Amino acid sequence: MNIVDSLCWLEYFAGTHIGDEVAHIIEDTDHLLVPSITIYEVFKKILIELDEDKALFAIAHMKQGNVIDLDTDLAIYAAKIGKENKLPMADSIIYAVNQKYNATLWTQDKHFQDLPLVRYFEKA
Repeated sequence: MNIVDSLCWLEYFAGTHIGDEVAHIIEDTDHLLVPSITIYEVFKKILIELDEDKALFAIAHMKQGNVIDLDTDLAIYAAKIGKENKLPMADSIIYAVNQKYNATLWTQDKHFQDLPLVRYFEKA
């Protein structure tokens, strides 16, 4: 299973070289987990920088993967992971999904750089 973080999703939608690197991961929707917090982050960024129609289009694409909603158990697990790894809230939730499903996280976020099950890309 794979998780693509918000930064890589945005690179994908922008058509950058990092977006090209993660395209095969995103397009393999049978093996794609989408933490609901990434939907929030991507929608907000595109809404601010472009418009609501483009943001809704992006989210429709993201929802083709398996969306993982934040429930009580995941929230508690994320808090523990956040404490252990000194991660901010959204990153804690994303990494909790990563750990729960033993998935590979594809990211440009330095918070994740040295953690297990992470494929890190330097920002351009």
